[in-house]
Amino acid sequence: MAEVMRMQNITKIYPNGFVANKDITFAVGEHEIHALVGENGAGKTTLMKILFGMEAPQEGKIFINGKEEKIANPLDAIAKGVGMVHQHFMLVPSLTVAENVTLGAEPMKNGLFDFDGAVKATQEIADKYNFNVEALQKVRDLSVGQMQKVEILKALYKGARLLILDEPTAVLTPQETEELFEQLFKLRDSGVSIIFISHKLEEVMRICSKVTVLRHGRCMGSLDIEGLNEAAISKLMVGRDVVLKIDKEDPKPGKPVVEIKDLVKINSIGKNVLDGVDFTIHEGEVVGIAGVEGNGQTELSEVLAGLTGFTSGDVKLNGTSIKGKSVREIRDQGMAYIAEDRMVEGVAGDMSIKMNIVADRFTKPDFKKGLFMDAKKINDIADQYIKDFEILCDGREQPVRMLSGGNIQKVVVAREFTSGANFILACQPTRGIDVGTAEMIRKTIVRKSREEGTATLLISADLNEVLECSDRLLVMRKGKVVAAFPKANQVSEETLGEYMLGVKEMTQSEMEGLL
Repeated sequence: MAEVMRMQNITKIYPNGFVANKDITFAVGEHEIHALVGENGAGKTTLMKILFGMEAPQEGKIFINGKEEKIANPLDAIAKGVGMVHQHFMLVPSLTVAENVTLGAEPMKNGLFDFDGAVKATQEIADKYNFNVEALQKVRDLSVGQMQKVEILKALYKGARLLILDEPTAVLTPQETEELFEQLFKLRDSGVSIIFISHKLEEVMRICSKVTVLRHGRCMGSLDIEGLNEAAISKLMVGRDVVLKIDKEDPKPGKPVVEIKDLVKINSIGKNVLDGVDFTIHEGEVVGIAGVEGNGQTELSEVLAGLTGFTSGDVKLNGTSIKGKSVREIRDQGMAYIAEDRMVEGVAGDMSIKMNIVADRFTKPDFKKGLFMDAKKINDIADQYIKDFEILCDGREQPVRMLSGGNIQKVVVAREFTSGANFILACQPTRGIDVGTAEMIRKTIVRKSREEGTATLLISADLNEVLECSDRLLVMRKGKVVAAFPKANQVSEETLGEYMLGVKEMTQSEMEGLL
């Protein structure tokens, strides 16, 4: 099989001395879907930034179709047939699909933007690859799965023959994932080579023919998928055996910790983003919420955390309403919060690891020595948590923003899981992080519920995660709870997907006693 791209002996060292890539050789053949996997901080993102012209290596060469190329910037990469679909979509919601697809390479007519030409070109590519999107639709009206397709169409329109997909299924339902895979197979068969970056090893096994594993900035090998299994890939990534299934005892639910009664939130444009949400979380249980993103899960977590208010109904935490309470007051009432966006709400990026770990404890008398903070106690605790939670860093004084995504999440988790709270609100706790860190976080969530009687609400777009960790499971759609399952381990991903997409919906009487 002829090589489409080869990165040879790539080394990238940042000014602070961090070795992101060390002597990596990585090649992709034609008609190939090639997985690139590794823990957070293993060097995947840096390697792809180099290929896409966003970073320059100190050493190494890049060959495209056998010819050595210098890739100066992303426009240069696109001109050489390399396209990249980022994990976070880069679309303009107010524009049409056609305008987004052709942005930066617009067809012109008489010196003006040829809108009809853009629509025609976009629809032709969409139809060719069975992408079920309409060129005239506004992007803001699309589902998450359709937005993913628009990002791929953008790359194809600009002539990409090598497509880099970064966590493409992170926010898709099983049905949308299936649809995407069918389209990726069609792209592969038509001559487009694909680099598939994912933490979901079952997907890697299913659609890729080869896998390249990075660990600590070095290549552990490029292997044929045939003859491998998920456990073998995990071990190469992490350097030890990883448990992919969580064995847990049945829960022993105690008294109610969180009671949500007929909760309604109307947003600034008059839409009910929470529409009569009603359920209870007890001591010693993990309640999971599944749902396509944008169906009220974020708004629910923001209300519970005290980041926003609500219109009507009530939320009680440990018997007391949180209405009108500040974030600090709700935390003091017994809540720990793993935020959906760790960089925006989870950490202060410019502050040290130490300050982020104790950020919720400055007001506590235990951490004071007279008028001042107890510096020794803070240093000791920071060092202990860095060790306990295996945070890879240069020490407690290192700014959090210098860490990889997985290690930033470990800082958040170290703070929240040791706060003494009896209610953990965990939103997307393992999004975009590696199997080793995800295993640690999931096991800790389950362990705290069983050993400490913690009540946990787990909101996750990763269906495997909510099925593995949850005791009870709820599905949200259009701001409502549309399904409830008393035993999460007895539900399939396909069934969940049907409720998430609105193909099925339970009646209130069917959910009676399950909320």
